[in-house]
Order: sequence, then structure tokens, then C-alpha cells
Amino acid sequence: MSKDIANRQWEIEQQEGLFKGFYRIDKVLFKHGLFNGGMSELMDRELFLRGNVVGVLPYDPNTDQIVLVEQFRIGAINQTPNPWLLEVIAGMIEPNEIPENVAKRESFEEAGLELNSVELIGSYLASPGSTTEEVYLYYAETDLTNVGGLYGLEEEGEDIRVHVVSADDAIRMLEDGTIKNAISIIALQWFRHQRLLKK
Repeated sequence: MSKDIANRQWEIEQQEGLFKGFYRIDKVLFKHGLFNGGMSELMDRELFLRGNVVGVLPYDPNTDQIVLVEQFRIGAINQTPNPWLLEVIAGMIEPNEIPENVAKRESFEEAGLELNSVELIGSYLASPGSTTEEVYLYYAETDLTNVGGLYGLEEEGEDIRVHVVSADDAIRMLEDGTIKNAISIIALQWFRHQRLLKK
């Protein structure tokens, strides 16, 4: 790789709110340094500001089982067979919250799970071409005995069904495309890789 001599300057000329509801959209006028020198032309983009997110994959090493949650997702309305998706537990990080604490809170709210400790898998930008969202992904070992049922906060409009599945079945759902959202795909790919390393 050649020495990085790129111009890393960038400037926001203007930022204004276009919409604020459950989420927020701003219009941003900006320019940035070019790899061959100089600055780009002034560009405008819509920027989706939705806050950061935590995902957590709970696993019971004694039974070799994983928790997945199922709920309706409006962004999946064009999916077959329907817009109810199987996912890892996830939730928004509120202002001043520590991501690790969010993982524990969401696990209790969405599946009734008490997590003593969580391990950070990693973090990533969900879609940096259009949104500021950063995702913090965790793994947690816990007892899944008698876990299952319906959960979610009524005041947040949540209607969540908890599934306890074998790790092999979860990996099969990853491989056959049943699992469709990025947080869950990345978590299960990491989990599958860890299992392969231990064989």
C-alpha cells in the first residue's frame, strides 16, 4: 500500500432538519478532500440520524442453544414469505447509556434474560453512505432453561416472540437465507467461526 498522502479535510457548509419523527433526517451540504488533491465540489445529501444500536447473541453452552427473537419489521414488507424476521436481540442506545448495559437491558425486555456478563464481538457502521448509525455487537453466555414466550414493551409497540433454537439450526438459518438482517448475520457468522476454531 502506498503512503497515505490524501487530503483528509472536510467541511460541512450547512445542515438543516428536513424531518423529525420516530427518526430524524437532515439535509447536509458538504465538501471533502480528494485523493488527487484539492477539494470536492459542494455536495448535498440526506443524512439519516437514528442513533446507535446494540445487538446481543445469547448462547447456552450447556444445551448448545441460541435465542432468536421474531417480530414484524416495516422495512421487510417486500420480503418472502412475510415481514416477520428472526433476529438476535437488539435495541437503541439512549443518550449517556453504556452499550454493554443496553445489551443487558434489551435482553431482559425482549426475552426475559438475565445476563451477568457480555463480550464485545465488535462494532461497525451500518450504512455510512446515508446514516450515522453505529452498531455494537455482543455475545453472552447464559442459562436458557425455560426461556421462551412473548415479550416487548407495550409503550414501544413491541410484539416479540422468543425462540430457543439449537446452534446448528441457527447456523443453518444463516446459511439458507432465513436470517436476513445484518446484525444477526454478522453475529452468527462470528459464532460459526468461533465454533470452527474450537474443533
